[in-house]
Amino acid sequence: MAARSVEPPPTPWHFPPVDAADEDGLVAVGADLEPGTLLAAYRSGLFPMPVGRDGPMGWWSPDPRGVLPLDELRVSRSLRRSTRRYEVRVDTRFEAVMRACGDPRRNGGWITEPMVAAYVRMHELGWVHSVETWSDEDELVGGLYGIAIGGLFAGESMFSRSVDASKVALVDLVDRLRGAGYRLLDVQWATPHLRTLGVIEIPRPRYVVALEDAREMKVADAW
Repeated sequence: MAARSVEPPPTPWHFPPVDAADEDGLVAVGADLEPGTLLAAYRSGLFPMPVGRDGPMGWWSPDPRGVLPLDELRVSRSLRRSTRRYEVRVDTRFEAVMRACGDPRRNGGWITEPMVAAYVRMHELGWVHSVETWSDEDELVGGLYGIAIGGLFAGESMFSRSVDASKVALVDLVDRLRGAGYRLLDVQWATPHLRTLGVIEIPRPRYVVALEDAREMKVADAW
């Protein structure tokens, strides 16, 4: 936990164990999005996402789980060139990044207004961070966001409005996490796009062990 992260009141909810998930990875439905609830969920290996576009809030633990080993990010020559085309900033436009990730014109549309409000609050408490890619014209063209707990960074979503903009944010994120001593970068599901960048799948039991190790770590402030 970074020194400036504020521990909120504990949640009154009790989540089922992650191995209670159904075949889709859904563990529970309901609860709330208070900071204490979100932290309890991530610390136990869960993350929130609505069940369907307009459904109730679900709490998920996929098996297998997508993770990006911090020493195995694949950076092509063209991507390395792109890192010199953009400026990367951290935590300057968090809400704008999250809203861009949740643009309803994109597939899925799972980032609801209550989720935006909840993660903005978590950002204000020092737990959630954005890595932002900016053009020469000072335009926000890409980025990602996620939650940092101990040596865990749980990536939530990313967006791009320019060539390689989200990938450049990921390169910067991995550099930051490695430099600060993080151990686990969770990306939830290993999509074909993420696989090209080095994301792998690991079984849920292995993820839980890695999470238990990472979440209690003392790391430097990467932000």
